[in-house]
Amino acid sequence: MKELIEFINNNLQIVYIIILAIFVGIEVIKSIPAVLHTPLMSGANALSGVVIVGAILVMLHSNPTDYLALGLGFTAVVLGVLNVVGGFAVTNRMLEMFKKKK
Repeated sequence: MKELIEFINNNLQIVYIIILAIFVGIEVIKSIPAVLHTPLMSGANALSGVVIVGAILVMLHSNPTDYLALGLGFTAVVLGVLNVVGGFAVTNRMLEMFKKKK
């Protein structure tokens, strides 16, 4: 826990930038019309795929005794996979609405 607090104290500007990016992202996402949801979901799926690959690479190159890096990498992989699967499900469901009914 001391290491985490020390890291935050040493990188306080990065923490501020991440918090600001979260708020800006929320405001941007709230103003997107529903028509653009499907293309943006496909883009989000691509970004989540990059997150999954990056998290796997971080886990491969981390020290086996560094449980923080391994835990964060595992969490990133799980959340990225959930986001990709959910995004494909939502996109497929939205595209089904535009198909002709038999």
